[in-house]
Formats: sequence, C-alpha cells, structure tokens
Amino acid sequence: MLAHRDRMAAHWNDGGIGLETVGLTPGDWLATDDSLTVTAVPGDWFYAVGDVNRRALLTHQGKYQARIAGAVIAARACGIPLDTGRWSPHAGTADTAAVPQVVFTDPEIASVGLTTAEARRTGRRVHVVDYDLGHVAGALQHDPAYRGRARALIDPDRRTVVGVTFAGPGVAELLHSATVAITGEIPVERLWHAVPPFPTISEVWLRLLETYRDQTR
Repeated sequence: MLAHRDRMAAHWNDGGIGLETVGLTPGDWLATDDSLTVTAVPGDWFYAVGDVNRRALLTHQGKYQARIAGAVIAARACGIPLDTGRWSPHAGTADTAAVPQVVFTDPEIASVGLTTAEARRTGRRVHVVDYDLGHVAGALQHDPAYRGRARALIDPDRRTVVGVTFAGPGVAELLHSATVAITGEIPVERLWHAVPPFPTISEVWLRLLETYRDQTR
C-alpha cells in the first residue's frame, strides 16, 4: 500500500501553482501537523487538505480536513489562540483515530478506528468482541439467508470502543454509529442506554455489548 501511495505522489494536480517558490517540490506529499498547516513552510499560513497531505486518502476525510483548516484559518485571522488538543476544533484527530472507510463490494466491508492487526502492530491492548450479524433479527428481515460479521475493539482500561469492523450486505449504513461511538469516546456503560430499534440490523450494538459483558464477567 505504501509503495502504491508513493507512486501516486507523482500524479497530484499541483503543478503551476508556485509550490517551488516556497521551497516545495510539485508532486511531493505535503506533510502537515494536525491543524493542517504545512510543516515545511514557515509562517503558519500554508495549508494542505485532501490526498496531497497523505493523512487519510479518502474523499470524506479531505472534506473533514477542509472544515478543520477553515476553522484554523478563521481563528488565526481573528487572533484567537488555537485549541489543538485531541478532538478540538483546530485538530484533525479523526485522521488518525477514527477514519471511516467502506469497500463497496457485495458483501460490503466497513471499518472505523483500529483493526485487530493495527492494535497488534502498535502494541495497543484491546478486548476483541465478535458477533454473527446473521443472528440479528433485522438481518433476518433483510434476508433470511443474511450472512455477516461484526467486530468491536474495546479499550479494557477506559472501557471505550476504539475500533469497529462490519462485513455483510448494507453494513456501510452501520458505520456512522460506530464513528460516533469512537469519536465521542462513549463508555460501554453509557452505550447500554443507546437503544437500537427493533427489528433493525443496528441491534448488533446490543449483541456486541452483551457479548463483551459475558466475556469480561
């Protein structure tokens, strides 16, 4: 994947805008800090959003970065100090902690936050909770032969969801609820009170919580 991304760097449509006049090379990645400010250009005035900054190569993440950069630009223009803490108005925290992505195949694969492989690679301790989506009443309503899987990764110390992966028909529509749970850092005890409507596939959240409860008794 990294090799593919490196090849992509030669195809940015950034020629003719004068990058070389500020010491940058057209076609190169433009590294930024979390405020989307390009770190190689002094003066805190040059920003990069979208694929060119290599943070998260997805259309919706580029739009997210533009919102963050817009808030940063407005704050600086008004002389307002930046708030760059985690999940603050001036920090693109989601680029590293909660990137939602969907493979639009049949079945769909949808994920946000950590995967098991990423947790293992980074040494992050997580509790892995799996559930068969085909056992949810809403999935049976969708198709009696429905097949799918759900996986949630839970931080055992903070007891918050840090990653979710769904596989199955139509699971892309489940992903935003997972994104909200991760970005909100909602404790599992509070998630018990987010009641899923019956009969919908979103009842998988209740089943994941039940499974986690039973595994950690």
